[in-house]
Amino acid sequence: MNDDHAPYHAHIYYEPSQRALANTARTLLSDFMASRKIPQLLFVGQLKDGKAGPHPIPQFEIHFTKEALPAICDFIRASGFRALVHPLTDDDLADHTRLAHWIGTPLELDLTTLDPPGKNQGVARFGKADF
Repeated sequence: MNDDHAPYHAHIYYEPSQRALANTARTLLSDFMASRKIPQLLFVGQLKDGKAGPHPIPQFEIHFTKEALPAICDFIRASGFRALVHPLTDDDLADHTRLAHWIGTPLELDLTTLDPPGKNQGVARFGKADF
């Protein structure tokens, strides 16, 4: 896998009062994926209205390749939502901490839910092979 095709995730956070706007953003991203407007956008998840894994507030997740990183970050910034953007490596903890970057105000994540390097706590996760 070359560097442009390295897998990335973004977790786009919203407050409960922003749910309708978050759904609109999610729908736009789904449309971009389906129309190939952002061809490297590979997955747009459902809105998760509560805590999910390390994420303490509602969010939805998108998966894309590094090549799409500028377009995805521009979209998130324009939306006004905060987001955690990170590569997908074999180190779940590092992905969500030292390898990640925030758009907007960072949140404190529940790091106890993340796999330490070389371990899997039994939670099915997307991996590099899924890209």
